[in-house]
Amino acid sequence: MPIKIPDQLPARDILVREGVAVMDERTAMRQDIRPMQIGLLNLMPNKIRTETQLARLMGVTPLQVELTLVRVGNHKAKNTPEDHLITFYQTWEEVADRKFDGFIITGAPIELLPFEEVTYWDELTRILDWTTTNVHSSFFICWGAMAAAWHFHSIPKYTLEKKAFGVYRHNNNRPASPYLAGFSDDFSVPVSRWTEVRSADIAKVEGLELLMESDVTGPCLVSETFGNRLYMFNHIEYDSTSLKEEFDRDMAAGSPIEVPHEYYPQNDPTRKPLNRWRSHAHLLFGNWINQVYQTTYFDLAEIGHTRES
Repeated sequence: MPIKIPDQLPARDILVREGVAVMDERTAMRQDIRPMQIGLLNLMPNKIRTETQLARLMGVTPLQVELTLVRVGNHKAKNTPEDHLITFYQTWEEVADRKFDGFIITGAPIELLPFEEVTYWDELTRILDWTTTNVHSSFFICWGAMAAAWHFHSIPKYTLEKKAFGVYRHNNNRPASPYLAGFSDDFSVPVSRWTEVRSADIAKVEGLELLMESDVTGPCLVSETFGNRLYMFNHIEYDSTSLKEEFDRDMAAGSPIEVPHEYYPQNDPTRKPLNRWRSHAHLLFGNWINQVYQTTYFDLAEIGHTRES
């Protein structure tokens, strides 16, 4: 089934050109099925690019997905037109009475700040607590994953001496996990962060399972039974050119940055980068959507009523 997004959302034309099936309101109404309700709290500055990346990955599942775009209410985006936010996004307060099968919280370029110094930290902690009662399965990405791990389990983040930046090989620690069905024994994942969480801290928390990790950049994906949570500390959702754009931006600004690890052919930034993670990105999100579908309630109102720790 296709993904259902607003007709005028910029992501629609991009996805259609790529062959991703996109559903309009009229077609969705004709189908006698309940679509999966997925919310996306988008904390990234370029919201249009991020919503496109994630809609792309959810749009190739065999289930009908209805995507709701959400933003924090007390933070003004600097890199997304205000009319785009007004037209396509709801504040969390506007959706707080709803229930969702799945809810995604993205990263944000604020990882060097202490969590409590983030301007919208208080609202984000309320949202995180809300997911325990109003969301069947949560998917946290990069800084969003670190923030959730800190809020729920006091897992700290550590500042790196230099940025972990590039495409790194990762190990499949739990081939039997439903989230890793079909995954290779090792695979590539884009990494772009100045901080890290550590496997030793994750191991101290009962109920957390380290699914993916790199020998170089550490933990990548953690699952948690309570809340059906996934913590993705890297950027498997990235486009082919996302790391290039970050590299070019930092070079133009004169910021200290190294050529992204194993990203360009022969590490030559004049050459076109190769995407070696696309298939596993689709596989992970497809597995997550399928797992949500297999375990959620037909009646959304039941979500959160029978949750056990």
